[in-house]
Amino acid sequence: MLVNNAGIVSGKKIFDPENSDAYMEKTVQVNTIAHFWTVKAFLPNMVAKNHGYFITIASSAGLVGVNGLADYCASKFGAVGFHESVAAELHSLGKNNIHTLVVNPYYINTGMFDGVKTKNDILLPILEPNYVVTQIVSAIRRNVRVLCMPWIVNLLSLIKAFPVPAQMFLSDGLGVGDTMNEFKGRK
Repeated sequence: MLVNNAGIVSGKKIFDPENSDAYMEKTVQVNTIAHFWTVKAFLPNMVAKNHGYFITIASSAGLVGVNGLADYCASKFGAVGFHESVAAELHSLGKNNIHTLVVNPYYINTGMFDGVKTKNDILLPILEPNYVVTQIVSAIRRNVRVLCMPWIVNLLSLIKAFPVPAQMFLSDGLGVGDTMNEFKGRK
């Protein structure tokens, strides 16, 4: 089983003078490029045996852009796209006994996103780590291929079909654009 679960976040807006090019590059290196190296190291053995499990812990921020998370979102979009491409390659090779799962959670209360606020605790709660782990284990047991938490994150694909002004209206209504306003992050 390979679980790609690396992540760093600056929480700085793209135009913030303190958002260094080096840190943006590091975000992409850790959150995306590292997946390439682990897959190249561990999947060939799984492919040879046609047996294994490939899991990517991505983010709901890998499905939709979020104010204050441009580099993080870009890196998580990359992680999601990489996962989907590897899964497609496994499928085309007929490697049906290598199972895949991409996990797209909303904010998790681990310290990495200290200070984030959610406007709607019912639809978009800050997730507790034990809950996330329980959901991942359940998804593995049921051979789910995509896990979004909370459930409303599953609707992002549908929402992205709306015109951009409607997307922004929904984002504003849910308070997604303001979640990072009090971000502190792990110190």
